[in-house]
Amino acid sequence: MASIVRTPEFSQCFGDKAALEELTDADLLTAVEFDDTGDYLATGDRGGRVVLFERGDDIKSVMPDGRHKWACKYRFYSEFQSHEPEFDYLKSLEIEEKINQIKWCRPINGSRFLLSTNDKTIKMWRIREREVKEALHPHNIFARPESAVAEGILQFPKLYSKGSQVTAANKRSYQNAHAYHINSLSVNVDGETFISADDLRINLWNLDNEHQAYNIVDLKPANMDDLNEVITSASFHPSSANLLMYSSSRGVVRIGDLRASALFTQPAMMFDNHIEDPCERSFFSEIISSIADARYCRGDGRFLFTRDYLTVKVWDTHMPSAPISIMEINASLRPHLADLYETDAIFDKFECAVSGDGQHVATGTYNNAFQVHDREGRMEGSQTEVSRTMAKKQRVGMGIVGGVKGGMLNGGGVGKRGGGRGAGGMGADGGGETLAFDKKIMHLAWHPERDVLAIAGLNRLYFYTV
Repeated sequence: MASIVRTPEFSQCFGDKAALEELTDADLLTAVEFDDTGDYLATGDRGGRVVLFERGDDIKSVMPDGRHKWACKYRFYSEFQSHEPEFDYLKSLEIEEKINQIKWCRPINGSRFLLSTNDKTIKMWRIREREVKEALHPHNIFARPESAVAEGILQFPKLYSKGSQVTAANKRSYQNAHAYHINSLSVNVDGETFISADDLRINLWNLDNEHQAYNIVDLKPANMDDLNEVITSASFHPSSANLLMYSSSRGVVRIGDLRASALFTQPAMMFDNHIEDPCERSFFSEIISSIADARYCRGDGRFLFTRDYLTVKVWDTHMPSAPISIMEINASLRPHLADLYETDAIFDKFECAVSGDGQHVATGTYNNAFQVHDREGRMEGSQTEVSRTMAKKQRVGMGIVGGVKGGMLNGGGVGKRGGGRGAGGMGADGGGETLAFDKKIMHLAWHPERDVLAIAGLNRLYFYTV
């Protein structure tokens, strides 16, 4: 049975449009994450800010392929400064405030919790709505208080509600446990523990204990000259609290069972992304086979999705010997790997996002474009350039949401730092179209229940219905 080609339909955009040279590093989005319900979305940027969005009323829409879909609409909810720039005096290193990852925790008593991290420090934040009250004093108390007492009409001030206010409070800070830059966070399904991963180590934390972490993966060799791989991502299994996986720069994904050993030394399962054909090997083979992101599908976690520089691969945990599907993302760039190496573009790390049913995967590429693919590889996938679909919508009269409260992702944002950005290297794809390597979709998230994508494009947040 042929798979239905999914054509993404633009839904919303947050953030002001600005010329590339006018943007500063602090404005660029670096993390996007839905909570488990999809009712809330968190974004992080290079300025250390976290901006929250809340799901509003759904709107019925007609997709280009004729399907009727309910599009989720989101609105600004809150914004707070998560991290500030720091300086490590012991190592004489600056620690930038950039948010590397955001993960939601279980809500408790009406409050929502999330973890955000920069290169060194993980913070837990509690987000809740508090009712704001004001005391209203009777005028006669201040005019003649002694007469009011004598006449027996003394009145106490009354509290009146002025509405609610969203507050964010830093409850815990998990720090001093990573010598290298933190690249991954993952909250366990048990709701009590989470892992944090840097280039060489993975630590296991209890959410209630910020002072102690247990090292469960250590790739650091006795002699750093012998180092041949680094950790690129790590994640807990979506339904089994004892299983976790991590990917490496060698193109390998390892799954381990914490019941077998407290220290993850022998993987229970391994998926190798290496090119075995000697004729296909080149100087760039190891670089392009490095896995930038690895994701479980939701539910039973049977399928894994890995993203390297040129492809997305789908793996079946029941058959780890080879991927069951390979989607070409940047195939037209293969002849230009030497040029990409010279400009460091070959080291770009693109994330992937998996649909709630595990049937589709989305990932970004250059030219501010993203692609949606079928898990079985029965279609080539559709590529959508966010700026073009937005321009089309504006021509037919659909409004775009501008910069939101508190300088959200616009030119005058809170804590704005950094210099301007210039144009990146240019090239051409297979069709002769110019590629802008400084305009790229690297971070995106898929709604856990709906076919809705949240996509970070430079300083703007886009929503698409798939």
